[in-house]
Amino acid sequence: MDFLKSTETDIAYYVLTQKGESMYYKDLVLDVIEKKAKPVQSLSQTISEVYTLINMDSRFQYTGKGMWGLTEWNPPEVKHSHASSSSSSSASAASKSSRRREKLLESIQED
Repeated sequence: MDFLKSTETDIAYYVLTQKGESMYYKDLVLDVIEKKAKPVQSLSQTISEVYTLINMDSRFQYTGKGMWGLTEWNPPEVKHSHASSSSSSSASAASKSSRRREKLLESIQED
């Protein structure tokens, strides 16, 4: 893999694929920065930028306690069909999104 021509998220995907298990976000991001070998003005800003890119890419999944893995490692959630209205499913999705946001904030604050 040509890391110099690859995106940060493609490198992160490669790193996780090679490792075969979830990684602590800072270790993953630092590995990406090292492999990308691009000049870094501010390490904390670069870590933040790469972390944001990983967070926005659907190939990656937050697994808790600052750990990130690949979405493909976990089977998709089974959708149960209910006779209830769609508003309950959108409320459930909003709740899931809120929990993920809380977990992300916790992991960022731990460091």
